[in-house]
Amino acid sequence: MIGKTVLPIALVVAAMGITAMVVHATEVSDAMLEEFASEATTPFSAEAGAATWVAPEPNGRSCESCHGESLYVTGSHYKTGELIEPMAPSVNSERLTERRKINKWFLRNCKWTYGRVCTAQEKGDILLWLSQQ
Repeated sequence: MIGKTVLPIALVVAAMGITAMVVHATEVSDAMLEEFASEATTPFSAEAGAATWVAPEPNGRSCESCHGESLYVTGSHYKTGELIEPMAPSVNSERLTERRKINKWFLRNCKWTYGRVCTAQEKGDILLWLSQQ
């Protein structure tokens, strides 16, 4: 039997031409991936999301700067030292469950890390990759 969450994930994956199965996504992240896909230029790639996450910007920052090398453990903010709970939905059941929080943190973190708002392509790649963690 296909679970309530797995079926929408499979449909999104098939529609976007993604071959890897998304295991830990939520209904919220599924819906957001569909919305970002309407503005994206290519199908989302978990590999591109992972690469974006670790790529340092000229300011020396990357997503990894605060969230740490492992998404499965607590990170700490690069500047303030504030603790950041694990990003992996497989170990933190609150991740990727609230649209408002996902949008808030994409906006804030993209501006802080990249000095700009992230594109729908970047958000989709990162969200897809995070949903598989």
